[in-house]
Amino acid sequence: MGIFGDIGGFIMTPLYYVISVILVGFHTLLSTFMDPDGGATWVLSIVGLTLVIRTALIPLFVKQIKSSRNMQLIQPKVKELQKKYGHDREKLAAETMKLYKDTGTNPFASCLPILLQMPIFLALFRLLDQAAKNQKAHGVLTVDLAKKFGEAKLFGSIPIKDTFLKADGNTGVMVLAAILVVGMTATTFLTQRQLMSKNMPADALSGPYAQQQKLLLYVLPVVFAVGGVAFPIGVLFYWTTSNLWTMGQQFYVIRNNPAPGTPAEQAKKDRDAAKAARRGGPAVVEVAPEPEPERRPNTRLQPKKQSREQRKKSGGRPTDTPKSEGDQQ
Repeated sequence: MGIFGDIGGFIMTPLYYVISVILVGFHTLLSTFMDPDGGATWVLSIVGLTLVIRTALIPLFVKQIKSSRNMQLIQPKVKELQKKYGHDREKLAAETMKLYKDTGTNPFASCLPILLQMPIFLALFRLLDQAAKNQKAHGVLTVDLAKKFGEAKLFGSIPIKDTFLKADGNTGVMVLAAILVVGMTATTFLTQRQLMSKNMPADALSGPYAQQQKLLLYVLPVVFAVGGVAFPIGVLFYWTTSNLWTMGQQFYVIRNNPAPGTPAEQAKKDRDAAKAARRGGPAVVEVAPEPEPERRPNTRLQPKKQSREQRKKSGGRPTDTPKSEGDQQ
């Protein structure tokens, strides 16, 4: 276990410093007008930590959205490969991976934000747990701050280090933990449901990618619900805030930049048409230009030729009746 402990310490130590710098920074700022020892100050510091981390992960989230969109758009090609190479699993796997590579698609990109947050989540868990049990300092979190962090209470009676399973009969802890676990589970489910119902075309709702999304739809909330009852109140605030950020961020992207052929795209078109109508102008609709009528060359009108008898009757003057060049021929 010694070598594994050394490896774990090597990985976690940089995270302890990053998390403690942000956490202590927010705590110092909030302490200028809030109680430094209060649970609300530490909880808001955790919320601030969450927002900083999620802001830093925005480029990864954008990559995730692009990869998810590519996965949706290439589903017809994946189905063609399945029909063509369904009898040869190795060939099918090779051609599918080649398709992913050619289109710049990563089928596991939707899990990347969660996977990258897990070490941060674990570091915060250990930071709070060890501060509460041993007043142990990590990073820039001093022993004095660690002690205050571990003893902080919300509403004067709910320690942020306690969990639902270890509430020691504290009803406030159990109620608040249950609310946060339900919120964490619900936001996870709604975020995944929003993606499948609004931003996936009909032909992408079947096949391997759809099965992966359906699996995440039901598995992730169960994992969070089961694990959440063992998380401290402070850690539950981190994860619930992170889920709310994810849901809002995804809503914004789907609303303003939906995938082609999805209900979200049709909804955006309807909003754009309604907005144009409210402004007093017609909705912008592309109409093919009408072909111009064929123009015939102008013909020069000339007087008709007269016979000798007609000229005698008219006194040698031509009549005013004109004729076209076609009549002359």
